[in-house]
Amino acid sequence: MDGFSGLVALVTGGSGGIGRAIVARLAAEGAAVAVGYGRNAEPAQLAAAEIAAAGGRAVAVRADLSDPAAPGALADAVEQALGPVDVLVSNAGLGRVQSLGEISSADFDEMIAVNLRAPFLLAQRLLPGMAERNFGRVLFISSVAAFTGGVVGPHYAAAKAGLHGLTHFLAARLAPSGVTVNALAPALIADTGMLPGEPGELAGRVPVGRLGRPDEVAGLALAMLGNAYLTNQVISLDGGMYPR
Repeated sequence: MDGFSGLVALVTGGSGGIGRAIVARLAAEGAAVAVGYGRNAEPAQLAAAEIAAAGGRAVAVRADLSDPAAPGALADAVEQALGPVDVLVSNAGLGRVQSLGEISSADFDEMIAVNLRAPFLLAQRLLPGMAERNFGRVLFISSVAAFTGGVVGPHYAAAKAGLHGLTHFLAARLAPSGVTVNALAPALIADTGMLPGEPGELAGRVPVGRLGRPDEVAGLALAMLGNAYLTNQVISLDGGMYPR
C-alpha cells in the first residue's frame, strides 16, 4: 500500500468525534472518503467540503442505520459517487445509558440494529466486491464494554460483543482473498457525545489519568487499516482500564 492513495473509504458516523478524526486521517493519506451520517448533516457536509477544498475527493451521505434497508442504500450511493469501496470503517453507534429494568424490547432492538445489524449488513454488501478485487479493509469500532459489560447498558455491551464474533467469523474466511477484518475497542473517549457520565469523574477511572482523544483512536485505526498482516484481532484502547 502507498498510504491510502487511490482507495475509496466509507466511514459511518463520520460527522463528529472518532468518525470525524478517522475521516480526516484517511483523506490526508490520499483516500476518497464517504462521510456517513445519521442526523448531523452540517458537520458531515463540512468535513467533505474541507477535504474537497484541500484537493481530495469526498461526499457526505445520510443513512438511518436503524432501517434495515439503509446500509445497502448507503453502499450503493457511495459507490455511485466515488467508486467501489475498499475500506469500511463501521463506526456509527448508539449509546443511550439505560439500566436493566428501563430497557424495553424496542430499545433493545434499536441498539442491536444500529450497533450490530448495520455493520453486518454493510459488510455483507461490500465484502464480496473486496474479495473479488483481492483487497479490502474492514474495521469495526467496538467498545471495551464488550469485555467488561460497561456502564451504558446490557443491550450496548451485547451489541458490541457481537461485533467481535462477526470480526472473527469474517476474518478467518476472507484472509486468503487479501481482505483484513479487525475491531478496535476504545473506552472513555472525549468529544464524542457518548460519554456515560461526567468527564472529570470518568477520567478518574482511567489509569493514565485522563480521557482518550478522538485523534488517538484515529491514529490506531489507520495503523490497523494499513497493516496487511493484521487480521482477526480485537485491539483495545482504554488508557489501561482493562488489561488483557
